[in-house]
Amino acid sequence: MSLFWRIFTLNAVVLGTATALLLWAPVTVSVPVVLTEAVILVGGLGVMLVANAALLRLGLAPLERLTKLMTTVDLLRPGQRLPARGGGEVAELIRTFNAMLERLEQERAASSARVLLAQEAERRRIAQELHDEVGQSMTAVLLGLKRATDDAPPPLRDLLREVQEITRDSLDEVRRLVRRLRPGVLDDLGLVSALTSLTEEIATHTGLKITRRFDAGLPALGPETELVLYRVVQESLTNAARHADAERVTVALRHTDGRIELAVTDDGRGIDVPCEGAGIRGMRERALLVDGSLTISSVDGEGPGAATESGPRTGTRVRLTAPLAERQA
Repeated sequence: MSLFWRIFTLNAVVLGTATALLLWAPVTVSVPVVLTEAVILVGGLGVMLVANAALLRLGLAPLERLTKLMTTVDLLRPGQRLPARGGGEVAELIRTFNAMLERLEQERAASSARVLLAQEAERRRIAQELHDEVGQSMTAVLLGLKRATDDAPPPLRDLLREVQEITRDSLDEVRRLVRRLRPGVLDDLGLVSALTSLTEEIATHTGLKITRRFDAGLPALGPETELVLYRVVQESLTNAARHADAERVTVALRHTDGRIELAVTDDGRGIDVPCEGAGIRGMRERALLVDGSLTISSVDGEGPGAATESGPRTGTRVRLTAPLAERQA
């Protein structure tokens, strides 16, 4: 029965009952109204109001849940649905909304995939230009400075050597940017070697104590999955160094039940509610690219921050689970 007919039927039953009582029951209204008649009338009115309120509450409860979901739904957290039981307008509205969410999530995943792939292609192009153009030019400058330093008189030689060191540091920075834009070791040696190189580089430049826990015999992953895992580790370590005030981080990678699981746990200040900045939302979009799920939670008294000198600390754990390459295919 539709919501309209349910409300109409209840009101008809209540009003019909009241009419029948006035016609055939010994119920009368005197002028002026006596106390017993007033009690009966007020009681009948209360019954009608309670019955209508109960029916409206039951009938409109699905609409309230639907409104709440509309205001809180996030396409980066797929799978949020409402159960649609029975028939009628409300159930049909919920089914239509669920179908709309399904289409929006598919379109969002497809558009995010196009954006992320275009972003990686642009990063690859920029990295290639930095390596071929800027890197080669700075290498030529270094060679010229070396020849000039060898032929320069002693007072000028020290100045040229300082310029040579500055240029060499700049060239190292350009090479580091190239590796961050497009990790060549990921294509050449695989995910484990790329993550090892990344953690060592970040530990050297930030002072973080990074522990790696990789399962032995990890299965072969698709290139998109490897790239997503690499970028999530990169973003998580960057956040731990810049925002979490962390000292130690654990990067764990394991596979179970046909899925690959990545966990990056730090001993920083922790979070109550994740601040959905561009970095976190970017990680969520990358997780959707490989049909994975990403969760960010606080860690209390466990993980790498359980035994610091200042006592237990609350850290942050970033966990990403994704199907293996065979499941994705």
